[in-house]
Amino acid sequence: MRARIQLPLQTADLIAGFMAWVILSSLLPAIKQDIAIPENQLALLTAVPVVLGSVLRVPFGYLADLLGARVMFTASFVLLLAPVWLISSATTWQELLVGGVFLGLGGAVFSIGVTSLPAYYPQERHGFVNGVYGFGNVGTALTTWLAPVAAAAFGWRAAAQLYLILLAAFAVLNFALGDRSEPRAKTPIMSQLRAIWRDSRLWKFSLFYFVTFGAFVALTVYLPNFLTSHYGLDGVTAGIATSAFIVTAAVVRVLGGWLADRFDCHRLLAGTFAAHIAGAVVLAAAPGLSLYLAGIYLIGAACGIGNGVVFKLVPSAFGKQAGLANGIVSMWGGLGGFFPPLVLSASLAAFGSYVPGFAAFALFAAACLAIAASMGKRLAPQEPPARGRR
Repeated sequence: MRARIQLPLQTADLIAGFMAWVILSSLLPAIKQDIAIPENQLALLTAVPVVLGSVLRVPFGYLADLLGARVMFTASFVLLLAPVWLISSATTWQELLVGGVFLGLGGAVFSIGVTSLPAYYPQERHGFVNGVYGFGNVGTALTTWLAPVAAAAFGWRAAAQLYLILLAAFAVLNFALGDRSEPRAKTPIMSQLRAIWRDSRLWKFSLFYFVTFGAFVALTVYLPNFLTSHYGLDGVTAGIATSAFIVTAAVVRVLGGWLADRFDCHRLLAGTFAAHIAGAVVLAAAPGLSLYLAGIYLIGAACGIGNGVVFKLVPSAFGKQAGLANGIVSMWGGLGGFFPPLVLSASLAAFGSYVPGFAAFALFAAACLAIAASMGKRLAPQEPPARGRR
């Protein structure tokens, strides 16, 4: 019974973790009315949760193999209580910054499920299973939409404190329903590193995820503030528009995993990177709001399919070291979300335009397209089989 509920339970865990992960960027328009934040620090405040949320994915992936998902999710939700409380009581932007750093725990939980869940299913379903789990990305949409609404109704401090109830509830839920008998891998981390470090596929998959998930995270934290400042939308409307982008990427991620179980993964990836390039061209043109949002949603769909495909490939290629490989690849995806807001801000400061920043993104996507196409042409018969139950 406990084994059967792990996919819905861990998907709900990811939703809750990602809801907490983006609370600072979602409440920033309301927070700015109470706390003086230098304009040159806004991008940093939105980017810092991504850093810890990315770097911690490596140890979280390994520890999920070692300790199991139940322990890791429960501990993560308990630890997240501290930064959420700090943000809700902050009076300076420096306190927001410290709280934002440790919100990264909410993003790091991604590595837990992609390591744990494939053990419950045959390899031919791994793409779909990890795609369903990846639907937990919708948690960012829920916060982006609900947090501004709660802030308008109760104030931003009370809105943040509501998350303390959510996190405590999920800590209890995982302690009670998590799989106590989940098989665990006990291979030392250095042995696993030696086994995968020189495999070029690890770094190619990392580059792919750097673009697909990085673009998803970057636009999630960048859009609310940009839509209010550039297009004059109010915070709630900007939150709804951003939520639509996130839901698009989350729903299509399930489709991406399903497609990856049935079709050539490298051709699918090449197609998604072509769509990233097209979306970047639209955004660089800075058109009217409707066309701008169309470009955003095109990138969202491409992100979703690309994310689903990558996490079909990783457990298939690195069966015995899946936890660590998942952590490394997902770390680079998270870090991919850190740089675009900073690059776009630097582009605006240096050139008075976002066009060079979007051009850099398109070049990254073009490089990934070429690599994915090349891997498809050189693909050996099959990658090593994935692990069964550990």
